[in-house]
Amino acid sequence: MRITGGILKGRRFSPPSNFRARPTTDMAKENLFNILTNFIDYEEINMLDLFAGTGSISFEFASRGCTDIISVENDYQHYKFICKCVEELELQEIIKPVKQDVFLFIQKVEKQQFDMIFADPPFEMRNISKLPQLILDSNILKKEGYLIVEHSPVYDFSKMDKFWQVRKYGKVWFSFFQE
Repeated sequence: MRITGGILKGRRFSPPSNFRARPTTDMAKENLFNILTNFIDYEEINMLDLFAGTGSISFEFASRGCTDIISVENDYQHYKFICKCVEELELQEIIKPVKQDVFLFIQKVEKQQFDMIFADPPFEMRNISKLPQLILDSNILKKEGYLIVEHSPVYDFSKMDKFWQVRKYGKVWFSFFQE
């Protein structure tokens, strides 16, 4: 995996071979961030990365200037990998890794709000279809904030409240919602 843009562009990191996370492909990340660059100022937002996996999306946001990122990952090995990369990339002041179940985190963080929430649940996770509404109902997304859910083509969120658009990159789809 590599960071595709910003001041850390080109930096590579390799998760262990026994890693169970499905990292977002470089092509999908590049396209996602090309879209985001048109409507957000990275330096002005705070960001929440749910189901952070390898931390790849958090690193991309940090590389582009976001200075307030929380990465939530429940798997201990994945969390440790994120912590290791945060240290190697010297991003300790920017990215705060949290080892916790995403659903518990959403319940407990109710007093904090985010400009950008990115959720990349495991494609095989049950109830992915309920995740966007759960996040939107939780009041953790700021007014005019964005929620992006990465998912497989199995799901269609286009009829949901606050749905904005979907972008498709092979088997990786990004559904965008705006508060």
